[in-house]
Amino acid sequence: MNRQAARRATAPLYDPQAETMPRRDLADLQLARLRKTLRHAYDNVPHMRRRFTETGVTPDHLKTLADIRHFPFTGKADLRDNYPFDLFAVPRDEIVRVHASSGTTGKPIVVGYTAADIRVWADLMARSLVGAGVTRRDIVHIAYGYGLFTGGLGAHYGAETLGCMVVPVSGGMTERQVTLMRDFSANVLCCTPSYALNIAEVAEASGIPRGALALRVGVFGAEPWSEAMRHELQTRLGLQAIDIYGLSEILGPGVACECTEQAGLHGWEDHFLFEVVDPKTLEPLPLGETGELVITTLSKVALPMVRYRTRDITRLTDAPCACGRSHVRIMRVTGRDDDMMIIRGINVYPSQVESVLVGLPGIAPHYQIVLTREQALDQMAVEVEIAPDAPRDDAARARIARDVQHRIKSTIGISCRVAAMLPGEVPRSQGKAVRVKDERHKTS
Repeated sequence: MNRQAARRATAPLYDPQAETMPRRDLADLQLARLRKTLRHAYDNVPHMRRRFTETGVTPDHLKTLADIRHFPFTGKADLRDNYPFDLFAVPRDEIVRVHASSGTTGKPIVVGYTAADIRVWADLMARSLVGAGVTRRDIVHIAYGYGLFTGGLGAHYGAETLGCMVVPVSGGMTERQVTLMRDFSANVLCCTPSYALNIAEVAEASGIPRGALALRVGVFGAEPWSEAMRHELQTRLGLQAIDIYGLSEILGPGVACECTEQAGLHGWEDHFLFEVVDPKTLEPLPLGETGELVITTLSKVALPMVRYRTRDITRLTDAPCACGRSHVRIMRVTGRDDDMMIIRGINVYPSQVESVLVGLPGIAPHYQIVLTREQALDQMAVEVEIAPDAPRDDAARARIARDVQHRIKSTIGISCRVAAMLPGEVPRSQGKAVRVKDERHKTS
């Protein structure tokens, strides 16, 4: 193979210049695409046209990027109220794929894609994987769920676009997954961080020593996770743990991703407009302030989203990254506005509890928060699991429970009950972890 052919064979199928575009050029591109998106939604989605009219705006009111603040928000309720296809902006015969949420809290959230949308998604996932340190020579083991959930197929299309060998295992059958990773010498693991922890635990229980797996990179997302969890995964799996962000309503995984600097997720601004707003007033916040992430799609054809409220709590920064990418970075999501628990007047996020627990001596990184109501007062209990090599007698478990209780009180400021469970008693994740069990309706 000659040198020119070799370059073509290893070149990514997306335009890498988009990642280092000067800020002024990027803003001009965003404004042009935003105008097109607003017009597309207004002209082709009756619900969006009604919302614009109710708010007193039309696409022509947008003169600058800052004018987006005058346009209405979109939320999950809009998708549920227009179930299944009434928010689609193209005829049904132009939709080549749909994905959906599980619908456990009501009607599922249904999202659609044109062929062009699928190509953009694959390219952005490929871009994200490259930033994470993945190359076309890697073997990518995908343990995100396949099917209506966007995680599996999103990662799959991105890795194939990059030219990787893909192992499409999906979730579950963890012992078999560990065997395949060892036998195939997979370099890259894509799954939720809680399931990666489950994989590490099963590998250790199977007698596979640390370092026996060929894993080099882990691309973990679909749920909030902490720096403590990152350290735990990197130590136990011997890889670099990279955070990836996305949501079905916007595209799927690949909306933003960390690079190997692990210093925040690069948000792909040539395809999305990012805002952070105050969750109470809904007023835009300046760069650097923490609030709710709001995203407008700039290239989505089938389902354009205008100011979608993600409910994810984070902040944005445009400080230069050592990797040279010019896009703003979304700092680690610390929780969700709708996941926030208010316990006796104190705001608590599950990720705050996780950051206290992970890495504590004597306990494994598995936990569950149980909410109850006693005499009109909300109560929080935390079930933690003692480490396999920790003492299991009652006195030792009581000491661990007291230590965890003290650390939660001193770090978060809330008193709670703590139960130290035996190894294996805290439920394991086969996909997204269920960290909070709310039983207040049973005791109210």
